Amino acid sequence: MANKKIGITEVVLRDAHQSLIATRMPIGDMLPILEKLDQVGYHSLECWGGATYDACLRFLNEDPWERLRTIRKHCPHTKLQMLFRGQNMLGYRHYADDVVEYLVQRSIANGIDIIRIFDALNDIKNLQTAIRAAKKEGGHAQVAISYTTGPVFTTDYYVKYAKRIENAGADSICIKDMAALLTPYETYDLVKALKGAVKIPIQLHTHYTSGLACMCMLKGIEAGVDMIDTAMSPLALGTSHAPTESMVAALQGTKYDTGLDLKLLNEIREYFMPLRAKYIESGLLDPSMLATNTKALVYQVPGGMLSNLLSQLKQAGKADKLEDVLKEVPRVRKDAGYPPLVTPTSQIVGTQAVYNVITGERYKMCTKEFKDLVAGKYGTTPVTIDPEFRKKIIGDEKPITCRPADLLEPELEKLRSEIAEWSEQEEDVLSYAQFPKVALDFFKKRRDAEYGINSALSNAEKQVHPV
Repeated sequence: MANKKIGITEVVLRDAHQSLIATRMPIGDMLPILEKLDQVGYHSLECWGGATYDACLRFLNEDPWERLRTIRKHCPHTKLQMLFRGQNMLGYRHYADDVVEYLVQRSIANGIDIIRIFDALNDIKNLQTAIRAAKKEGGHAQVAISYTTGPVFTTDYYVKYAKRIENAGADSICIKDMAALLTPYETYDLVKALKGAVKIPIQLHTHYTSGLACMCMLKGIEAGVDMIDTAMSPLALGTSHAPTESMVAALQGTKYDTGLDLKLLNEIREYFMPLRAKYIESGLLDPSMLATNTKALVYQVPGGMLSNLLSQLKQAGKADKLEDVLKEVPRVRKDAGYPPLVTPTSQIVGTQAVYNVITGERYKMCTKEFKDLVAGKYGTTPVTIDPEFRKKIIGDEKPITCRPADLLEPELEKLRSEIAEWSEQEEDVLSYAQFPKVALDFFKKRRDAEYGINSALSNAEKQVHPV
């Protein structure tokens, strides 16, 4: 067989620190190493989207768009990639098509080459607008399959979904195993089936939580995978990803050789090691997050969801109920039509499981989000929800069967008018659309900082040229 060079997507600037330190890596920690990362020859550098946008505004006092422009400026030779939640964009609700289209347009205009688009329910209806928008702007539209397990999630299910993705115009497909549920031989069988069903490239994304990621990557490569996601080793393992250097070394000298330079990668590793130590010392990186945890395979609960459930129970003084909640999660998931557990469905199902356990009665209290999920407001669930259960949760409310965004009026101009006094760049409306309160707080701090700088300059000028 001819040689097949495997592409590497480096995730150290996005998913690695999202998975390990709650997306708190500031641009200042990235800047000194960007030009070296640009020399590696990666298939792509995942650096934006996901939770980075929210974290920039909410916790780091950074403009996410300025971050993207900075990375683009220092990485002119490497394709930049982002994660995009379909009709949810980078927020937590469905947005009107005009806002989705505008976010895609501005992302590509500011430097994004590849947009990885996924939907928490694997509902193709929620992906079509983003796919079309990416193609229109000349971007690469990669659609991710949210991988999960359960009675309906057979290889046949994934093959049918992959064909729908290809027919919708996607340029490539990503198997997105966000909860580290894949095992090596399942990976081989799934990749083999997908490669036989579609003609577009297949990428593999899996987390290290259960300790199987490197083995899954190798079996996926043997089955025909074209690209894999990895993280530089100081921010790999645990709830993060397989180490970049290890996978490059494993493939070196084989027909799958990545062609990447291990010496250069080791120089980059030396940069990230002190950062890792700094994050541990500050408490941002809990060393326990780097441990293998096979509970993911038992309960199908992603690592991030596990810590979130424990946090909710501690706040309620019920930390001893964690095991009960972990057993309740699969039951709630079954009742709700077997949604894959990824943002936002992981939070919705997890919180409802916590309510069911701490109230002592299942569905005595339901969150608004859980009611919306059952009502079809997030899209079509993989399995039809039992009508009697639906009635119990939403009463006589009529469930939605169309694409949820079809019920939304265009909202871009309204949003623009609402923030006219604060807007300093055209992208500001997108920050406000997704995180209204957080964005306004950021805009006010930005203006105060600018006022402070201008005031200082003015005072300095007065001293030189007294009025």
